[in-house]
Amino acid sequence: MNKLAVFDFDSTLMDGETLEFFAREIGIGEKIKAITDRAMQGELDFFESLTERVSFLKGFSVNRINEICANLPVMNGAYEVVSGLKEKGYKVICFSGGFRNATTLFADKLGLDGEFANILHSKDGVLTGLVGGEMMFNDSKGQMLQRLQKILDVTPGNTIAVGDGANDLSMFKYAGTRIAFCAKPILKENANIIINNKDLNEVLKYI
Repeated sequence: MNKLAVFDFDSTLMDGETLEFFAREIGIGEKIKAITDRAMQGELDFFESLTERVSFLKGFSVNRINEICANLPVMNGAYEVVSGLKEKGYKVICFSGGFRNATTLFADKLGLDGEFANILHSKDGVLTGLVGGEMMFNDSKGQMLQRLQKILDVTPGNTIAVGDGANDLSMFKYAGTRIAFCAKPILKENANIIINNKDLNEVLKYI
């Protein structure tokens, strides 16, 4: 029987918000954080908040972005939860409203089976302030989860979804095990497992 575990990236597999690490570098940390917080609480449309935040990155060096991504902190317990779930027969995937500059590196580090994220557009090694990709909208994670379930022949009952913010709600609809990890209230209300301790090892206690 096929089994699937899907993890959010920012503040789930990675300890923090990727865009906030970028923003600190260029001195607009508070401005970005305010938009991120409202989006994760479900107060802003995800697409609008994402495109607005990325617009502030125009003119930033792609090389510097990649350096920051290479040094993003791994969430406590991330290595253990990925290897533990794989030992139990799960395919482990990352869905991120963030960027492939970071998720591809984490997929290699953690041994993920796949990752789906957005792409920062650039020209001549410099960001244009535009973004595109697979995870642009409020319902993107849910749509992608359904597609993966069909491809891999996995039922919702054999699907785990782990996240922390409002844009993870859409994947909760199609997962039998819905884990809110150090999450915003809107996600906790729709979870059947709530973990408030910042340690992904806790996930394994419920599987």
